[in-house]
Amino acid sequence: MFHEILQTIQSYERIILHRHGRPDGDAIGSQVGMQQILLENFPHKQVYMVGDAPGYYGFIEGAQMDEIPDSAYDGALAIILDCGSKSMINDDRYQLAAKTIRFDHHIFCEKIADIEVVDTSFESCCGLVTEFAVQSGLKLNLLASKALFTGMITDSGRFRYDSTNARTFRLASKLMEQEFDTNELYRNLYADDFSSKLLKAKFILKVNFTANSVAYIYTTLEELQELNVDTFTVSRGMVGTMSDTKGVDIWVNFTETPNGVLCELRSSKYNINPIAVKYGGGGHAKASGATVADKATAMAMLADLDAMIGENK
Repeated sequence: MFHEILQTIQSYERIILHRHGRPDGDAIGSQVGMQQILLENFPHKQVYMVGDAPGYYGFIEGAQMDEIPDSAYDGALAIILDCGSKSMINDDRYQLAAKTIRFDHHIFCEKIADIEVVDTSFESCCGLVTEFAVQSGLKLNLLASKALFTGMITDSGRFRYDSTNARTFRLASKLMEQEFDTNELYRNLYADDFSSKLLKAKFILKVNFTANSVAYIYTTLEELQELNVDTFTVSRGMVGTMSDTKGVDIWVNFTETPNGVLCELRSSKYNINPIAVKYGGGGHAKASGATVADKATAMAMLADLDAMIGENK
């Protein structure tokens, strides 16, 4: 499959890279990494990145998005990264491209592109992109290596999640052949200022538990506005405050927004993906997400998560 992808890439002069909205480190890392791989190995090609702002992950060098007209897609190749479903793709103009390719490591929900590599055994899309580069004999420059390593770190939970395996470390080692400061990288990812620590403390105090010990936080739209922080910080950023709690195997963070309730589902033991899919979302077996219409629907999801544990006691 990688051979077919490489041949396809070689046959297009303009390539446009897409990923999911409200990006995490893996989305930005795989997008920047792929762009740098293509520019390093095919310097005559035009390679663009599109999507919403990188937000928290703007520290990744080269993460600035391009503004391109619809006409740029005429005769172009679109590569979609880190997207499990069409609804996740931030810019739907990929449909205007002459050909499409997808690289993804989420549980398969639907066909998106003409050529697809979907492999859930990878801890990250960055790992999958790195494997593509290695198997295809493509050069990895410094910017590509740093970006891809960053995504591998974030989606593997600093190499702690059970998706981490020997291949993960082999590929990480390959990326580290380029010399970069891992201490600086980790500081950018995980160092908190005091206001962030206070915010986490507030959210720890908001944790509630169901009858079967599902931990959850619910943040109303009014509370979100009073906090004066971006939605990503509250939704994706605070779900981790409930992890590593003894007796808690499932935890979920609900965040109201003007466009619905964001639901971040996590588990250390159970496959919670089917519940995310039931409510229009997706992701991984132990880390998934969805957006639901209102609090009542969010509470129905919570009841399903509670029942999952009850059924497995």
